[in-house]
Amino acid sequence: MTDSSDKAAMRRRQAAERALAEAEARRAATPEPALPPELGGRDGPEPTRFGDWEKKGIVSDF
Repeated sequence: MTDSSDKAAMRRRQAAERALAEAEARRAATPEPALPPELGGRDGPEPTRFGDWEKKGIVSDF
């Protein structure tokens, strides 16, 4: 009984490896979108991503 379950596990592992390789190939084939430059944006890390917002010396956490 373990022989058939070992074969099934091996097939699942091989299928998973093929799926991961296919996903990696798709990610490599997809070009990164060219973002337009931000005009008048803030320097440093994105405040909405890191949770701190500073405007004219006032810092607020939201």
